[in-house]
Amino acid sequence: MSQKFIKLKNNNPMNKAFGKFYATAVYDNHFVGTDEIADFIQRQASVKKSDIKAVLQELGEAMKHFFEMGQKIKLEGIGILKVGFSSIGVTKAEDCGASTITTRRVLFQPETERVVVGQTKKGDGTVKQKYVTAISLLKDVVFEETHDNSMNVESESPSSGGNGGNSGNSGYQGGTGNPGEGD
Repeated sequence: MSQKFIKLKNNNPMNKAFGKFYATAVYDNHFVGTDEIADFIQRQASVKKSDIKAVLQELGEAMKHFFEMGQKIKLEGIGILKVGFSSIGVTKAEDCGASTITTRRVLFQPETERVVVGQTKKGDGTVKQKYVTAISLLKDVVFEETHDNSMNVESESPSSGGNGGNSGNSGYQGGTGNPGEGD
């Protein structure tokens, strides 16, 4: 199996990519959940609870497997991961294909939850609550300002998962948004 895409024409006359076709990701509607990934890993390796490093390595292999099948992965308490890519715009649909797909990446949508941040009592006695959407992984993170410009901060190199010096978006970012606008 493979990651599927459709040919999508940019019909926005205000966009400089108007009239061009872009490869756009199509996903299986089934989310691969934590239990299904755990079953996959169990079939691939004999891992015990104490063997966390092996489990994490197998998690990467399992994710690659499901991405190759065009599926999104939902890890409860973490979020959703899926394949994303950029595509070169072409003028004719028949010229739009796998060869026009350029940059590939994993898109991550963190799990969120609604959090009550306040409430007001209306004149009619009803209570109106104010909510914010909080990213579950970040809800307990504490932020603190610093003025120390000499903090030792390691920058990511392209080989360790950084952005590799990507300075912009040249094509359509598959999966979300509009052609020519990026994610």
